Amino acid sequence: MRRTSSRTEPRLTAVAGAVLGALVASGCAAMPDSGGITKVELSQGSADKNLQARVYPVAPGKGAKPRELLTGFLDAVTADEGYDTARKYLTESAAASWNPEAGIQVLASTTIKEPGQSVSDTDTTASETVTGQMVATVDEKHSYLLVAGQNNNASSDFTFVREKDGEWRIDKLPPGVIMNETNFRNSFRQVERFFYTAPDPSAGNGGQEVLVADPIYLRRRIDPLTAAAKALVGGPSNWLSPVVRTAFPTGASVDKVAIDDSRVAHVQLGGADLGEPMACRRMATQLFYTLAEQGKGQVERLELKGQRGSCTASRADSPATGPGALTGASSVQQYYQRSDNGVLMATDDGRTGDPVHGVLGKPQPNPAAQPSTLAVSRDGTRAAAISADGRQLYSVALSDSAVAMPEPVLSSPVKAGSKDDGLASPSWDGRGDLWVVDRNPQGPRVVMVRGDKSYTVPVDGLTGQTVQALRISSDGTRVALVVRSPGVATSSLMLGLVVHGGTPEAPTARITARSSSAPSLTDVASVSWAESDQLLVLGNEADRPKQLYYISTDGSQSTDGQLQGGLGMLSVSASESRGDSLTPAPPVLAVAEGKVYRLVNNQWREAQLLDKARSFFYAG
Repeated sequence: MRRTSSRTEPRLTAVAGAVLGALVASGCAAMPDSGGITKVELSQGSADKNLQARVYPVAPGKGAKPRELLTGFLDAVTADEGYDTARKYLTESAAASWNPEAGIQVLASTTIKEPGQSVSDTDTTASETVTGQMVATVDEKHSYLLVAGQNNNASSDFTFVREKDGEWRIDKLPPGVIMNETNFRNSFRQVERFFYTAPDPSAGNGGQEVLVADPIYLRRRIDPLTAAAKALVGGPSNWLSPVVRTAFPTGASVDKVAIDDSRVAHVQLGGADLGEPMACRRMATQLFYTLAEQGKGQVERLELKGQRGSCTASRADSPATGPGALTGASSVQQYYQRSDNGVLMATDDGRTGDPVHGVLGKPQPNPAAQPSTLAVSRDGTRAAAISADGRQLYSVALSDSAVAMPEPVLSSPVKAGSKDDGLASPSWDGRGDLWVVDRNPQGPRVVMVRGDKSYTVPVDGLTGQTVQALRISSDGTRVALVVRSPGVATSSLMLGLVVHGGTPEAPTARITARSSSAPSLTDVASVSWAESDQLLVLGNEADRPKQLYYISTDGSQSTDGQLQGGLGMLSVSASESRGDSLTPAPPVLAVAEGKVYRLVNNQWREAQLLDKARSFFYAG
């Protein structure tokens, strides 16, 4: 299971155990109904384990025919020494004009189409075509875009000419490169670059500025630190750009990146004036987190230098602006609600814990008075509570002064007793705003609650779909949406951007730029944020049982191993807290068949001391 930011661990895993469901992969360890705990074997997959072989390019052979040349060229572009050898397959003019950085076509497999006729000794021109099913594209900004659907046939033409010395060379070819999925995963890996949240005119002083992860794909072994720094200076992805900002001015460039024995990264920047301390510090902070997240412990501080001025950055800088800075002090605290009396409990390490302060920590013997759904704010000071009939939403202080339920902050006109209608999935961002879905059939909507006032949030491009559930990121810029189409019982996962506007007196928000995050999933049961750029999703593909997936915000998955089943699982929860070299990331939590589990050190452990738990979750 990938729970670090080094991007060397798998980002896709599964839940195991007889209690959580039948295994679908032989040879995997299970969690038995009784007895000791058994280690869960995690699938590495060929993408991240077996393909870590260095690839050396081979120059074109003498007398090679066009078909042989094309095969050699497609192999050469995957090499770990740049594109110099690949250009030897091209004519001089084609080598000068070809831009391999223009993007990548990722195909399930690459096939050279059978030619209509063979090349004769007198021919001076020829053509070949590469075909395959498109899996994804990577654009010039290194952003990955998953291609959904079944009929994604791609075709690219290559033209060859016979030069004066009698050797064939490629004269015309598509921009960028073409790779099969296996070679792509061997040659490229996903890394993060970081940009600041855009100012929010509806928040005082524009709101707290924090860094948002923007995942990209870069070469694994061709100067990855310099490549990451250059990609950062080049600006955010087209998808994320509406909600983030960069400190780097237009024209800035990275001249040099080096790391010394003291784990200090030294970056020489061109085209930018570093004489203003605050501007320099903001640029250095972006660079520090971008380089530090390449591998835990490799970079502990960064020194940024320009022609004029210099500055430093580290994790210890104050105020904290790093990724996950808005997760709050309570982000690793675990909570559960007792099913017998509705009490909200705070717990550590799966132990019984203590009732929270205030009215939600008091027993409610009458089932009709017990909240059906609870969510704790990221700073641990408040909780959202949805009434048992799904019609009322309360924002309740977790303090001894809260002796009675306050007035509801939101009401739904849905009829009582309708199981799948009414209010659902309360979720807190790190700014203190509460988000909820009203599934009223007569007027479904997404609502943001700020203080004691509620605001309807339009969702662009739903085209008849309705939002069934949501989870907001701690930075408040992105939201995972579970949506359902008319007349369809199953649901799908989408990811949207949250664009804030208005004024402090009249705030506005809009969800836009929706993208499909997991088109292969035919139904989604539960979603949680797990780190600032990935989702933990409980769902299933067609004709398969429920599985547990880690899905990046760009829709990609880093492994392709077979998953283990989780038939009994009802919900999962994770924390955005990343952990560090001294403190491990908080475990994944799961609820299955009336029992709760924690995934610790790749082992599912039943929280046996938790009695009658209805739900088990982190703040947010």
